[in-house]
Amino acid sequence: MKPLNRTRKQRRRQNGAALLLAMLVVTLVATLASAALWQQWRSTEVETAERQRVQAGWLLTGAIDWARLILREDARSNRNSGSADHLGEPWATPLEEAQLSSFLAADPNNNTDDLLPAFLSGEIVDAQAKLNAFNLVRTAGTGAQKNAEASEVDVAAFTKLYELLNLPQSELAAAVANLQSSTEQALNDPKPSATPLLPTRYAQLTWLGISEASLEALRPHVTWLPTRTPLNLNTASAQALCASVPELDLATAERLVVERATTPFRDLPAAAARIPGATQETLKPNQHDVRSRYFEVTVRLRLDNRTTQEHSLVVRTGLKTGVVWRERTAAS
Repeated sequence: MKPLNRTRKQRRRQNGAALLLAMLVVTLVATLASAALWQQWRSTEVETAERQRVQAGWLLTGAIDWARLILREDARSNRNSGSADHLGEPWATPLEEAQLSSFLAADPNNNTDDLLPAFLSGEIVDAQAKLNAFNLVRTAGTGAQKNAEASEVDVAAFTKLYELLNLPQSELAAAVANLQSSTEQALNDPKPSATPLLPTRYAQLTWLGISEASLEALRPHVTWLPTRTPLNLNTASAQALCASVPELDLATAERLVVERATTPFRDLPAAAARIPGATQETLKPNQHDVRSRYFEVTVRLRLDNRTTQEHSLVVRTGLKTGVVWRERTAAS
């Protein structure tokens, strides 16, 4: 009997070992299968994201080209009619979010059934509706005598704007000094120096010592453009308008903003006649204008579950339009 019992116990042990081995094999196979499925899912997600990124890039590029076309046609219309740039023109009307297929549905050659749900929105803003911080310092002289100096007229305009917004004047003085030093170094000494770099975007004005809080307060009224630019009297905010005209107070500037919505300034002499205290001597072409060359274009694309935003600076010279810079970010 003992050998028989011993044989049964051995068989039970063997069956238990075989069952455990089978369970281990099943677990291993399930793990490998899960890993393979995860790799396949990950590859699909990466491919989908890359496809959406490429599609978004093409669509955003097309939107920028569309904005450039609008600005070019506006320039052609203004050339023929002699009109000024103002906020009643088609380019100043924002594009509310609309499904992209609605733009293509009018074309019988396009089939929109297979398109991803893409939604487009955006706006064109006159960059010369703001005081240009680049104007604070100008270059004078030629050759070896070339030097940088603060522009008294522009510094006075920024000083008045700082007063209107209750911002620290010491910050403005330091920013002008840093900008003058940086410009001077760029003119005479190409070697690295202790002075800040010249900004290329509005947000980079912090390099000159302007605080983030001040930048936020100045954002609706100040910009940074790569060349000296006049302020467009037809599109400027009341604060920027008030700051740029020494004789103007904020209440009168706000009234002018309301009036110009229906009757824009046609030219500088007409503006001088309507702005109290202003003359053709105070409204000079290098400081003020009723036409603009620089425009900021913002485009937002919602493609499937991803929203991408592109911000561009477009320059218009005659009937030609070009992109100065482009920034693409994931919209919040």
